[in-house]
Amino acid sequence: MSKIAILSVIFGLTAQCIISQTIPPKEWQIKTALMAVPADYKDGAKVYGYDASGNFVTLREGSNDYIALADDPKKEKFSTAAYHKELEPFMARGRELKAQGKDGKEIFDIREEEVKAGKLKMPDKTTLCVFTGDVNTETQEIENPYVRYVFYIPFATGETTGLPTTPTPPGHAWIMNPGTHRAHIMITPPKN
Repeated sequence: MSKIAILSVIFGLTAQCIISQTIPPKEWQIKTALMAVPADYKDGAKVYGYDASGNFVTLREGSNDYIALADDPKKEKFSTAAYHKELEPFMARGRELKAQGKDGKEIFDIREEEVKAGKLKMPDKTTLCVFTGDVNTETQEIENPYVRYVFYIPFATGETTGLPTTPTPPGHAWIMNPGTHRAHIMITPPKN
């Protein structure tokens, strides 16, 4: 059960009332979304997040090549992400399909078909960073920060890169979704 559903059961509040109370302030969303952005790109990164009604919106326009995503307040675990702007059509299509009620496999299959057909542009190489941590409920600061890296190289395989296609010890690169539009090198640094 989601945080919103639990609150509505306990307090008998309407969904709209709960959503507006659980959406973090715009400034906090921007600050924490930027934690996923490489230092060289933080100042001019575009930031998407959520308005008081829970709608996905632009919180800050950008002036460089990076886009950051604020934490989704409907999800239990804190997570932000940032990616190169060339990945935006792929990401936007995923959000669109999710809004239509498609599940993860359906989204993967539809985008795979669209990329192969040339309907959806997928860059030949690009990056994504995922930032996770724990939100201190008293200070609202992020504790235990952790970043993992994704390098998209569509249709790459173990054979074309020399990389393994199964997870390796932390810190070692491997290819996830090899041979597909979503083939990407995963780098997951060891956690302390």
